[in-house]
Amino acid sequence: MSRRQFGLLGKNISYSFSKKYFTDKFALGNLADCTYENFDIQSIEEFPAIIANIPDLKGLNVTIPYKESVIPFLYKLSKNAAQIGAVNVIRVTKKGNLKGYNSDYYGFMKSLEPLLEPHHKKALILGTGGAAKGVSFALDKLGILYTFVTREEKEGMIDYNRINATTFDNYHIIINCTPVGTSPNIKEFPPIPYNFFTQKHIAFDLIYNPEETQFLKKAKKKGAITKNGYEMLVLQAEKAWKIWNK
Repeated sequence: MSRRQFGLLGKNISYSFSKKYFTDKFALGNLADCTYENFDIQSIEEFPAIIANIPDLKGLNVTIPYKESVIPFLYKLSKNAAQIGAVNVIRVTKKGNLKGYNSDYYGFMKSLEPLLEPHHKKALILGTGGAAKGVSFALDKLGILYTFVTREEKEGMIDYNRINATTFDNYHIIINCTPVGTSPNIKEFPPIPYNFFTQKHIAFDLIYNPEETQFLKKAKKKGAITKNGYEMLVLQAEKAWKIWNK
């Protein structure tokens, strides 16, 4: 039986959702030829050695901090991944080439959609990394305007100090795309004025561990609709599986 190897590329990823998810999926589906491993590397420069040493590799998920820095190592990008500028799925083609895709945007879009009401017209995206790029692409598809929030003000973005009551009056979706609040640092939260959340707001956190971050707890106390990143992860993982099996 020929083996099919899959895995996750990232840094400090022992907590990873993907390994357990796909290992369970393979067991339930009697996919005995499939295995899933974590490729935990300290630098993207180690990436080519992984590819060279695993002849049965068919696909990879990519997580923080390599969603952007992996791109120069790829042969080709899908149209969406090229537009987004970030990759979270890699498929090894029949010729052995590496093609990059983005399923993050799809997972986020399908996870957010059921929560949307007519007044949800504008979003604040906390963070500017690869995950934030996928989120912004999804918001474009949904026709929702957005502004990025960064620690240092840059062109077309605002910094955290600028967020006030007026901001919350104008932006009814707040999305945390930073790792702030992830286990084990569960007491941390993005520095925004949580008092201004209302029942009209959605607080969406891409983090799934812990299940309810401080960001979500504080928003929920003010009546906001809250959602973590678990469903998004499941949806992007299933999309990745389809990509690998093209």
